[in-house]
Amino acid sequence: MNLHERIDDRLRQFVERQHVFFVATAPLAADGHVNVSPRGLPGTFAVLDDHTFAWLDATGSGSETVAHLRENGRVTVMFCAFDGAPNIVRFHGVGRVVTRHDDGYPALAGRFADVPGARAVVVVDVERVSDSCGWGVPLMSYEGERDLLGPFFARKGEAGQEEYRRRKNATSIDGLPAFDAAPAPRAAVGDAE
Repeated sequence: MNLHERIDDRLRQFVERQHVFFVATAPLAADGHVNVSPRGLPGTFAVLDDHTFAWLDATGSGSETVAHLRENGRVTVMFCAFDGAPNIVRFHGVGRVVTRHDDGYPALAGRFADVPGARAVVVVDVERVSDSCGWGVPLMSYEGERDLLGPFFARKGEAGQEEYRRRKNATSIDGLPAFDAAPAPRAAVGDAE
């Protein structure tokens, strides 16, 4: 294993060439469920600088990553070479969730592809960067993307997406808070209260 002081250009290029990466998080409770989730919709992840990685988080059937990050911030992101030279890159760090209702969301989300159902941007402040041989990772061929998630959430529209998140993303499987419901619309200046 090689430790690196930062995400240098070689590591950045490797990361940004991959089609999928894996995110590992865990709650603080010893009996809580450790979670590993695949990510990788095209155009939804990037190295922002030498110590920061981020991805656009699409609405899904669960919200373990978000719940764990809200509780303790601990996260490991792992990339594997499934073709070409073997390599595994890991970013250990502290993650934060910027939801679509937060002030910083538009600027961050603007860095990524427009994905129907996007619910947040996850930003990881990377504290440890390593790579290793990856000799045990099998060679696999990339066949293409599944065109299911985007159309599913596009059909729901904004209101349907919010309702889906209220039903399926409010808490983790361990009961930790994950996504909050959309805030109530703000009254315009001069509106009666």
